[in-house]
Amino acid sequence: MGLSRLAALHGVATSYSPSPDVTVSVPDDTVIAVLAALGVDAGTPADVRKCLAAAESRSRLLPPTVVVWAGEPLPPALAGLPPGSTVTVEPEPSALPGHPAGRPPAPLSMRSRAAAPAEPVASGEPAPEAVPAPEAAPAPGAAPAWWISPPPGVHRIHVRTPDNRRATATLVAAPPRLPQPPEGTHGFLVQLYSLLSARSWGMGDLGDLADLAAWAGRSVGSGFVQVNPLHAAVPGKPTDPSPYRPSSRRFPDPVHLHVESIPEYGHVRDRAALDDLRQDAAALSEAVLNKGALIDRDAVWELKRQALELVAQVPLTPGRRADYCDFLAEQGQALEDHALWCALAEVHGPDWHTWPEALRAPRSPGTARARSELLERVDFHCRLAWLTAGQLAAAQRAAEDAGMGVGIVHDLAVGVHPAGADTWSQQEAFAHGMSVGAPPDAFNARGQDWGLPPWRPDVLAATGYAAYRGLLRGLLAHAGALRIDHVMGLFRLWWVPEGRPPTDGTYVAYDAEAMLAVLVLEAHRAGTSVVGEDLGTVAPGVREALARRGVLGTSVLWFERDWEGDGRPLAPEEWRRDCLATATTHDLPSTAARLTGDHVTLRHRLGLLTRSLEEELTADLTDTAEWLALLARLRMLPEGDGDEEAAVRAVHRFLRRTPARMTGVWLPDTVGDRRPQNLPGTWDQYPNWRLPIADPEGHPVTLEEITASPRLHGLMEVLRPRKPHTAPPGERRP
Repeated sequence: MGLSRLAALHGVATSYSPSPDVTVSVPDDTVIAVLAALGVDAGTPADVRKCLAAAESRSRLLPPTVVVWAGEPLPPALAGLPPGSTVTVEPEPSALPGHPAGRPPAPLSMRSRAAAPAEPVASGEPAPEAVPAPEAAPAPGAAPAWWISPPPGVHRIHVRTPDNRRATATLVAAPPRLPQPPEGTHGFLVQLYSLLSARSWGMGDLGDLADLAAWAGRSVGSGFVQVNPLHAAVPGKPTDPSPYRPSSRRFPDPVHLHVESIPEYGHVRDRAALDDLRQDAAALSEAVLNKGALIDRDAVWELKRQALELVAQVPLTPGRRADYCDFLAEQGQALEDHALWCALAEVHGPDWHTWPEALRAPRSPGTARARSELLERVDFHCRLAWLTAGQLAAAQRAAEDAGMGVGIVHDLAVGVHPAGADTWSQQEAFAHGMSVGAPPDAFNARGQDWGLPPWRPDVLAATGYAAYRGLLRGLLAHAGALRIDHVMGLFRLWWVPEGRPPTDGTYVAYDAEAMLAVLVLEAHRAGTSVVGEDLGTVAPGVREALARRGVLGTSVLWFERDWEGDGRPLAPEEWRRDCLATATTHDLPSTAARLTGDHVTLRHRLGLLTRSLEEELTADLTDTAEWLALLARLRMLPEGDGDEEAAVRAVHRFLRRTPARMTGVWLPDTVGDRRPQNLPGTWDQYPNWRLPIADPEGHPVTLEEITASPRLHGLMEVLRPRKPHTAPPGERRP
């Protein structure tokens, strides 16, 4: 009983429900291990009693982080302050438009009274207008009369009670909702590495992304292009190809740079060396596009690294130097730490746990010496981050210039590699010895372990969510919108102790109000929308909480059934409005593979089926037939059965008829690609994250071939709105 109470105080679940009528108890050993990762010793009954007594005796006047939403009632932490308490808010300088730089804004002071509201005063300045008299009580649910709403931002709040108790906390003041995308916008979903153009260096790059956006906005009326996470990868041979297990989520990977677009490229003196590198890059692309080779990220990076080192030798012009210096100042310590990790990884390998002990902490004396000794390499990696940020900005500008209402939708992975830059530079923020995953469910009886160390919710709160804020600010700087992978992680994550199976994990809760408030605040500042990937097991109330704050959900056609009723496919008008509607994702079969059953035979060939091939094919055929029958009844399939391209068009015609704010088209679907980019449950059995986009026969196609594809244009006719007829000069409109 004591262990359960202690666990509850720290947000650690001692049971969970995989389905409404089933409750599973979490092993005590798991609970003890998770508490230990949170700095709580519960190894013996005596330890439990000691920690429980200490936790229950602590009386906090304020939690470490307090959230207020504009126009909404104050949280209990503020509304319930003792009468007569003095509350002082130190506003964040950047939250006050026009505030003089370098001068801290005057704090706002206010006093809570039981009998009558006080007049709020600003310290050292004339008192504002008096608040209403006692009889003019605030409306039900409104903030108390003494409260002055601070501007949106991350502030400091100080409280002093009449008996002289004091508390200080971070105050996150957030707008009530996120910006929303235009109604009925459509766009493409693509894994950027898979999109090779004729000029690519063996994999798709940011130049290709800008070109795709410019073409899609102008030629087919698209409003967005959604890409995979472009986070920095952990270097090594071979590099982990998954974009969802990066070294750092804060900084992008320079492997995505289009080298020739860098202004200094044209001034490199050693042209022969550059020409040799370009020829090698062309050979890489030729092997992928015409010889059956897989995308080789390591080979691509080796060539680009050599080219970038030549480019880095070119002096920056005064204007470029000033821009670079501004970037360094803006990114600050976070960038310096990231660049130092990259430099140290070149010397000591990519796993910082194996480095000399003096280098395993970012603030150690040994690390300080290494920072000085590796100054040139640190500057090189800082410059790569700057160049990559510049091309990310250029891609978003290209999208906006093409008339896209959203632009580039970036992707936030759920976590980072345990050996990477983020876990080294922010060690105190991660729960070491833990991994994020998923509990057993109907689709995976063994559960899942993703190998990603989770953030500690207590450290996040104690630091005012600084790491989370910095992460979001960096991602949103050049985004039209943000997709959040496994958005349920804002509420809770499944922690698996190291060395144990996923079945022995448990849920750990996060302060969802704070996580959402920071997200809404940063997206509001950037003017971006947010799409949450909310597929799979979702706790009650989570989708409602996300929708309240304007986070769009993700609805995939094949999963949209009346699960609480007859289980039949949902009619288009029954779909939710606030979502991105799509036929598939990077983890699912392409639409052509789904319609033909090819995905079942692929999984059978790899030994992934839990039933016989005949049973799986029968179930799959039944599922597909139900959807095709619905499409036929709705007269969305006039061509009848047996026409694959027509069926793909019908699926997207259906998506377009739903009320979904956004409709996403998986770019490989536009050319009939049958291969998934990622096949969950496989590692070396399938070439995950290494396939170029291909035609129905599996032959890779370039960006130029995709955009000229009659199949693509036939599909996009289903989606794009009709443009009014414009008469040529001399022609009268009827």
